[in-house]
Amino acid sequence: MNTATTAGPAAEPAAGRREWTGLAVLAAVALLLSIDGSVLYLALPHLSAELGASGPQQLWIVDIYSFMLAGFLVTMGTLGDRIGRRRLLMIGAVAFGVASVLAAYSVSAEMLIVTRALLGIAGATLLPSSLALIRNMFRDAGQAGTAIGLWYGCFMLGMTVGPLVGGVLLEHFWWGSVFLLSVPVMVVVLVAARTLLPEHREPATGRLDPASVALSLATILPVIYGLKEVARGGWDPVPVAAIVAGLAFGALFVRRQRRLADPLLDLSLFAHLAFSATLGIMLLGGVVMSGTTLMTTQYLQTVEALSPLATGLWLVPQNLAMIAALALAPAIARRVGAAYVMTAGLTLGAAGLFLHTQVPSVGGTGLVVAGLVLASAGIALPMGVGNGIIMMAAPPEKAGSAASVTETSGEFGVAVGVAAMGSLGTAVYRGELPEHLPVEAVRESITAAVSAAEDLPGLLELARAAFTTGLNTVAAISALTFLALAAAAFVILRRHDTAA
Repeated sequence: MNTATTAGPAAEPAAGRREWTGLAVLAAVALLLSIDGSVLYLALPHLSAELGASGPQQLWIVDIYSFMLAGFLVTMGTLGDRIGRRRLLMIGAVAFGVASVLAAYSVSAEMLIVTRALLGIAGATLLPSSLALIRNMFRDAGQAGTAIGLWYGCFMLGMTVGPLVGGVLLEHFWWGSVFLLSVPVMVVVLVAARTLLPEHREPATGRLDPASVALSLATILPVIYGLKEVARGGWDPVPVAAIVAGLAFGALFVRRQRRLADPLLDLSLFAHLAFSATLGIMLLGGVVMSGTTLMTTQYLQTVEALSPLATGLWLVPQNLAMIAALALAPAIARRVGAAYVMTAGLTLGAAGLFLHTQVPSVGGTGLVVAGLVLASAGIALPMGVGNGIIMMAAPPEKAGSAASVTETSGEFGVAVGVAAMGSLGTAVYRGELPEHLPVEAVRESITAAVSAAEDLPGLLELARAAFTTGLNTVAAISALTFLALAAAAFVILRRHDTAA
């Protein structure tokens, strides 16, 4: 029997009832943050009408949260290592609760944008603190893997039930009620934290370097902004310049971290092969899955002409499969080894993506859903194991930094996947269309085609066939990527299993 994910001869003490009850509190935080992001899409039409939000303002209301979240994760993760993870969690809970009340009672679009930015910063304190505390509470590698898998499972559950919760709230209350949902949860976190969650901080740490904080923001924010704008409008000069500027600041950030005795981000974490390999596999897996979700969601709504509600219901099996796989992955890894779980999961994901290469332009809903279920379960298996590998590879005193790197990598994976895979799908779509079209707006996107050619069935059918070809192409490249990642996981992480 392979005991890759269990402790070695000097086994760490097992967690008890207090730790598992504390995990429930941290899982509630993950569930809430996930719900908070997903309910906004339902509330957006209501709040836009009441606040008079313009099109650009609506985009900023949605995007500013993820911008601030991604930008501050590294800083907050390291700050928790310095001042204490429980303290930072409690500070973040207060800030998130207050910002939620302000968001709920916003009187203008500008006020809502500002409060959403505050929510993003507060969320950046909660996510890495939660993961870091799990790392400190569960010292046994097997229990830690299970705990992290359950935490991520709750995060995915929030994405599934968020639209349902939002629908109920919007049916009976005003749009601000979706923000007030977080207030009682944050009160519970504050009450329970001192009793159930231990305090941990890095000993003998120096002061936070303001220049490093500024450089990290100058790196992450422009890149995330540029990638989102590329996904939305193509490779225009402004988003490309933002990405280039962010990468330049990133080089300066890395250079400064190497020179500091007490850096904001400890780059020595990346010297651990299991840490770096797993992080890279999960990053590329996130790129593939975010691009796949984008293309398949568009297919269901534009090619199959399903309503948003029907599309959301067809995506529920995907989320349930991911939740189940996240919960089961650590237990399976304890029996067969992390490398085999990650390899099998990525191979299963490749099989699901291969189904998408066979999706037709008419009647392909069944294949799309089946492929998503397999791909989501497939990527969840390495996620359920990989997050544990990353957190356990880092020393306990660096748990906040490791958690922030993991979460930031996830944000980048989504942004890169939507931009890269979306651009590839659009390029194939346009290449499949004839050179001369009676309605040139059809060439812009499949969404524009549905609006512009709704009275021209033949042209609309042509556009749908072209988009489906784009979906098939993206799926083929994604399947090959998953197979390559499966091979890398088997070769590299099998050594980690042996060492463990």
